[in-house]
Amino acid sequence: MHVALTGATGFLGLRLLRRLLDTHRSVTVLAHAGSGDALQRIIRFFELTGSPEAFTAALPDRLRVVETDLARAGLGLSGHAFQELADGIGTLWHSAGSINLEGDLAELRRTNVEGTRHVLELAAAGRLRPRVHHVSTAFVAGARREGVAYEDELDDAHGFENAYERSKYEAELLVHAWSKEHGRPVLVLRPGILVTDLPPHPDLPSHPLQVVERILRDARHAPGPGTPALRADARPRVRMVGHALGRLNLLQVEHAAEVMVRLAGRAPSGGVDTYHVVHDRDVSVTTVVEVLERLVAVSVELVDARPDTPSALESLLDFYPGMTAYLAHRRRFDDTRVRARLGPSAASAPVGAGYLRAGLAARPWTVPAPPGATADVSPPVHRA
Repeated sequence: MHVALTGATGFLGLRLLRRLLDTHRSVTVLAHAGSGDALQRIIRFFELTGSPEAFTAALPDRLRVVETDLARAGLGLSGHAFQELADGIGTLWHSAGSINLEGDLAELRRTNVEGTRHVLELAAAGRLRPRVHHVSTAFVAGARREGVAYEDELDDAHGFENAYERSKYEAELLVHAWSKEHGRPVLVLRPGILVTDLPPHPDLPSHPLQVVERILRDARHAPGPGTPALRADARPRVRMVGHALGRLNLLQVEHAAEVMVRLAGRAPSGGVDTYHVVHDRDVSVTTVVEVLERLVAVSVELVDARPDTPSALESLLDFYPGMTAYLAHRRRFDDTRVRARLGPSAASAPVGAGYLRAGLAARPWTVPAPPGATADVSPPVHRA
């Protein structure tokens, strides 16, 4: 059954695509119109991450790129092109969306909510009645900072830390309504914060902690008008709202993609099946802070509330409130259903300070050796 994927050039989407190409001869990539050459960006990712040369050389024949605009009805396609696309899809993965924690709610709704609506309309129009796999986020749990967030929970009782969380929550509501209206199964996958130990590279998409590190670094080197520049060896103090016993759920993106594709291979219940794709061991906030302090040369002090008289550096960081909200979280994401379906293989290797530094620190880039370089890399036999 032919598979289509939105968000294939994103941080997670590229890893999902790699997994899908293991079991599908070809994949249709629904790329954002006007965003650049999606095929070349995908090929570049696989080159940089050590895929065998024969694998990357075959990609132009294995990938069909369709330029779409998810925010527009009909994905911005003509009626004929939309129907032709819909009728050729057997499985539809929706991974595209904005992860801008500082974004405006109206714009995030346009991308994350209306984009989901239009993808569901594509699925509804297809003669093959494609299965839908929707990538959400564990942070639809909202602003509740303690306790346990369960996979079946979906409400707004605690509010949200930012507009991004609300938009993903609203998108999930759409998914539930669509499944009920059409009597169709949907798989909802809620990842935690995804990370990698690959160092930053201009041709690779950033991950969330990389964005945090960059904001801190930029703020440190631009302390504000009328403020003297900091000495290179200075370690300014930065007070950030957070909790010393806080924890973050950080999961290797490669493992997340593997788990998601394996869950997609399970028989659906007939309704909406929701899974927390998260690490079974949280990372302490103090570990994350120590990594950032080492990389950015600042001294972070976790405080209960925003300072009444913030320094120039702290004032600049106030422009990015979404990045600090999670430093106060002490909740846990329950993944009982994932572990019940996949057993011990659902567990991931630990994420420690060394792993996090590797994915944040700039260093000379080395292309990893291709895994199983002597193995057969011809396109696989298609499996549904």
